[in-house]
Amino acid sequence: MPLTGKQKAALLLTSLDAVTAAELLKGIDARIVQELAVELSYLDASGNRDARQSADVARQFCKSLQTEPGFGFKSFLKEMLRNTVGEEQARRIQHEIQDLLRKRDPFMAIRSADLQTLTAALQGEHPQAISVVVSELPPKRGSEVLGLLSEDVRVNVVSRMTGAVGVTPEAKTRIAQMIHTRIEDAKATQKSGTALQVRPEQSLRKVALIVRNLDKEVRDGVLEAIRQKDQEAGEKIANLMVLWEDVPLVGGRSLQQALRGIDERQLALALHEAAEEIAGKIKSNISERAAGMVREEASLMSSPKKEDIAQAREKIVAALRELNRKGELMFEEE
Repeated sequence: MPLTGKQKAALLLTSLDAVTAAELLKGIDARIVQELAVELSYLDASGNRDARQSADVARQFCKSLQTEPGFGFKSFLKEMLRNTVGEEQARRIQHEIQDLLRKRDPFMAIRSADLQTLTAALQGEHPQAISVVVSELPPKRGSEVLGLLSEDVRVNVVSRMTGAVGVTPEAKTRIAQMIHTRIEDAKATQKSGTALQVRPEQSLRKVALIVRNLDKEVRDGVLEAIRQKDQEAGEKIANLMVLWEDVPLVGGRSLQQALRGIDERQLALALHEAAEEIAGKIKSNISERAAGMVREEASLMSSPKKEDIAQAREKIVAALRELNRKGELMFEEE
């Protein structure tokens, strides 16, 4: 991949000590400094700091860096930014760099995770999610991960990798975020000396969120494949795609359609002591007349039973799930 001018400039900065680099960048707009730092971080983290891709001087310098054991990239970048824009702004820029890198390539941090931690993070995940992650790894690392999986999971993952192109970019990003979080959790538990434990329901919910983001045709195929192997797990995943807590994410038109078959008393029950975000979402998607009737019904309630509240909420969720089954449920954000 050809290097851009900013990437070449960023590489050249590494030929200097941090103080000299900072001196060189004095007077340069802080935004440009940040852009150079982003390019430098990207090249280093993605493994594209390759001498063959740069100009002669950059190539010679990159080779010297790669053989220089005393060069610490992170400390160089941190000191360069601190000496250029100050301690506080340097910290802010470094946080922004991490956010920009994650947006540019959400799998970058996963590729740099050690083999055991990555494999542990993938354990218990659906083969569809694992296939997406393995497809994003370098071939050698992908083979190492597959080698540590059980034989049945390995075969399932490899067969699904041929269909990875059907996964939407949004779903891929969600998968990357999920695995990255598990890797960070694993690191934290390793430091504390405790084992990482994930309840089966949590794992199924994660699978459900991934499947929910797939195109309807792909999603239906995945669910059918799961049901054929485990009918109960397939039904659980289908239900876990849409929960009461997902209401704030549902698009307005979809929510309005789902609420049409719910009477005012059921709405009043469902909204009793509901989270403000959920209650506000529902109230903003019913008419003024209906909202007035819901308030009237709520005023007549003294202390509704928990099971009645749960049943009322389940009716709303069931209507949303039916829309989701038809491929008509839209989300405002994922």
